[in-house]
Amino acid sequence: MPDLRAVALGLGAWAGALVVLVLPGWPALGTVAAAVVAGGTGVVRRWWSLAWLGPLGAFVAVAGVAALQHSLLTTSPLVLLADDGAVVDLELELTSDVRVVSGQYGDLQVVRATVARAEGRGRAWSLAAPVVVMADADWPRLPLGTTVATTARLVPGDGDVAALVRPTGEPTVVAEPGVWWDAAAAVRRSVRAAVAGRDADARELVPALVVGDDGGLDPDLADDFRTTGLTHLLAVSGTNLTLVVGFLLVLGRWAGVRGPWLYALGVLGIVGFVLTARAEPSVVRAAAMGSVALVGMGRNGRSRGVRGLGVAVLGLLLVWPRLAVTAGFALSALATAGILLLAPVWRDALMRWTPRWVAEAVSVPLAAQVACTPVVAALSGQVSLVAVGANLLAAPAVAPATVLGLSGGLLGLVWGPIGVAVAAPAAWSASWIIAVARWGAGIPTAAVDWGTGPVALGLLTVLCLLAVPLGPRVLGRQGSTLACTGLLVVVMLVRPPSPAWPPDGWVLAMCDVGQGDALVLRAGPASAVVVDAGPEPEATDACLDRLEVDSVPLLVLTHFHADHVGGVAGVLDGRDVEVVEGTGLLDPPDGAGDVGRAVGRDPAPAAYGLTRRVGEVTLQTVWPRPGAGPTDPGESAPNNASVVLVAEVAGVRVLLTGDVEPSAQSALARDLAGLRVDVLKVPHHGSRHQDLDWLTSLGARLALVSVGEGNDYGHPAPDLLAALSAAGAGVWRTDVSGDVVVVVRDGELGVVARD
Repeated sequence: MPDLRAVALGLGAWAGALVVLVLPGWPALGTVAAAVVAGGTGVVRRWWSLAWLGPLGAFVAVAGVAALQHSLLTTSPLVLLADDGAVVDLELELTSDVRVVSGQYGDLQVVRATVARAEGRGRAWSLAAPVVVMADADWPRLPLGTTVATTARLVPGDGDVAALVRPTGEPTVVAEPGVWWDAAAAVRRSVRAAVAGRDADARELVPALVVGDDGGLDPDLADDFRTTGLTHLLAVSGTNLTLVVGFLLVLGRWAGVRGPWLYALGVLGIVGFVLTARAEPSVVRAAAMGSVALVGMGRNGRSRGVRGLGVAVLGLLLVWPRLAVTAGFALSALATAGILLLAPVWRDALMRWTPRWVAEAVSVPLAAQVACTPVVAALSGQVSLVAVGANLLAAPAVAPATVLGLSGGLLGLVWGPIGVAVAAPAAWSASWIIAVARWGAGIPTAAVDWGTGPVALGLLTVLCLLAVPLGPRVLGRQGSTLACTGLLVVVMLVRPPSPAWPPDGWVLAMCDVGQGDALVLRAGPASAVVVDAGPEPEATDACLDRLEVDSVPLLVLTHFHADHVGGVAGVLDGRDVEVVEGTGLLDPPDGAGDVGRAVGRDPAPAAYGLTRRVGEVTLQTVWPRPGAGPTDPGESAPNNASVVLVAEVAGVRVLLTGDVEPSAQSALARDLAGLRVDVLKVPHHGSRHQDLDWLTSLGARLALVSVGEGNDYGHPAPDLLAALSAAGAGVWRTDVSGDVVVVVRDGELGVVARD
């Protein structure tokens, strides 16, 4: 058994960070004080040994650092200035690459930075405060490491930044990036250039494998990687460093490097990798875990690797306590722990009836997957069934893609053609990994939906813990291993029967009607409020039939574009529709006319501000406001005249937004300040033109996007989906999941999809 004292040290450090970052001030202080008193009392009275002082010391030390950093951040002058919306002169250093996202009035450049000096309101401060810069698209795009001076308005931030910086003038470059940043940028450019002539997906995957540069990766391919448990290949992870530095050490040994010089070569490789991949906390975390993996591959590796893991967790959290609440840190630490603690035992069990290389190939991804499954399920709501198999199939191609991709980039700095030649096998290897991801995601039951509530995640955690003692017993016998493998294959290849429809406890359905909207709110048995009717009658009628809706006491048409009203006849077919309402702007006239002819009368305008109850549904019309001004140039007047509703069904608050565009969304943000909802119907099918600040402020747990597969509009925008996910919303799309139904069961909000 490995020495677990260092692991206890790391767990103590992790707990200390979580206490300070999750609990408010005084409860956190009380918890730390209680732990110190209990620990000291226990040692004095000999309830437990002195060995417990190590984890307790780590707990207190990291808690102290976290509290100090939190205090410095919240008391920074920038926080007070941001609360007042002050305009100040700043000197700041850019500490990340620029990322482009869609903002309220166009694209925004988002980049992290550290403010070294601030001046405004007659005072000046020297400080080191982290901020996020949100600049317009025409602001100069400057490389990481550049120090600039600029005038900017400060806006309150959250999380680990003192403020959001909105520049109001052109930046002045105070200092260019250092030589190390220039060298790292040159390597990254050279890696891209070496594979520039390859297949579009392969030329984006190689930089992602080498240095985590996945900015141009196709979103659908990224989804396939998530489904198949290969996402770790798209980010800077310990695997990247292990492969790169391991290859460097092999070359060193081949060249005759021995003893301390070999260690120095390894350290040099780690530093070079961190600089090339960007010296951000997530990269340093990956480097630390990769270093632990390298130690684990050496002599007495399991014992030394376990000790290294505990020390790495402690060291990282002493420097960046906020890593404790990031998913990447949890996944990296758990995967490393699984490989070090579980994989050797499971490998030895498999070696009773398989060759060693087979046992190692199976045990490593299996151990990592079991260790990470609860966290992955909490993030995605799914448990991948193909992850182990996909990682097994992809593994032979990861090393050549990573090592040869980096080698091609380095050699390309000397002579471009040789870099292209060396990187060619890297692109071929990347193509194989892409094929594995797409094949795995295409399996009928590649993943199973799993709840994200405490009961579901608690059950999954218990099952994973049971796998620790049961794993060797199952894997050590050929019959039981093959039986379990065969059962898993059958489950994956045979599509399970669709659940009973409509599912129990449903409150809201987003019908899969292609590129359009059709939302259904349950008003009672066989009764529903319908909001919009989709582009075609057949699809809408079929969805309502599946939901067993016979009566529609209220049909609301948010506006008269064909993708929202073309299916009105499908709502009317065989159903009693009592009231039809719409927006007051009868534009486009053809759409409004078609609705009038189908219904037999013009829809009544939805009354602004009216709150009413329709069966089990409570509705309030919050837009369009009477007398609302014209839309901004370039925006659609019919879209901005969409009826917007706040609905509540069975305690679930829903915001139905039609197709309102940024200017109308901005007005709604002012009218509905402080609004919080459980479910957001994303405006305009996920168009890139959104007021992201407002949408992400709503606190929605679910974001629904009604969109047609393969549409020509680029809906939904990847940056919008990323922003909603980052805000904590689970995103569901009709083009991916078909009919999407929101359910309430045992007080928990959930989703059932029907492909």
